[in-house]
Amino acid sequence: MIEVGAMRSSGPMPGNPWPQDMVLTVEDGSNLLLDLLWIREAWSLRPTGVDLPPLLSDGSVSAHARTESSDRVARWREAWPSMWRDGVRHAGELRDEAALFGRLQDSADGSPARAELLAESRGFSWRGEFGDEAFTDDYDRWQQARFEAAARPNSRSLDEEPERVSLAAVIPAWRAGLGKIVIIPCTGSYTRMIGRHALLATGETREDPRRYSEALGQFR
Repeated sequence: MIEVGAMRSSGPMPGNPWPQDMVLTVEDGSNLLLDLLWIREAWSLRPTGVDLPPLLSDGSVSAHARTESSDRVARWREAWPSMWRDGVRHAGELRDEAALFGRLQDSADGSPARAELLAESRGFSWRGEFGDEAFTDDYDRWQQARFEAAARPNSRSLDEEPERVSLAAVIPAWRAGLGKIVIIPCTGSYTRMIGRHALLATGETREDPRRYSEALGQFR
């Protein structure tokens, strides 16, 4: 799910502390990152490398994980860290999605221009690199459960949204260049500045006002 400019006011609102021109994108549904996180646990890859993210908060994935000693799993394990870095970098980029969509509509089917625009929009894909072998029925069930959870009505008010609760930390981060917050459904704290305009954090961090404010404080 992507919330674009959800906190922006259309005009001056007396008593509203949210700056009128402040727009943030909060993305918690990057297919690139979700695919990588699911595959890592569903296939017990256990990749090694520097600065890898923590495990998924949803323990059902690792509970039903497959263990397989094969050349294909070894290839997946070896490729995972670099694909994660590429995925994070792409997720952190600020793009004018409306303008990009317009350019896609104007491009010809099957043309090199359209292929380049699709790559710019979607980034790489696991399927493009390795095909569909890693995506089992468990993946479909996991995605369906996430979709159903996201579709449930949000009972909290606007003032209870994490960016509102931590507004004192959001505003200086935005003034320092923050335009996008990428959330991953992982355990614990894992906060990284990704590029000049984006912050990566876990869902647990975003839901904890103290930890979220500390995370936003990294963006200076």
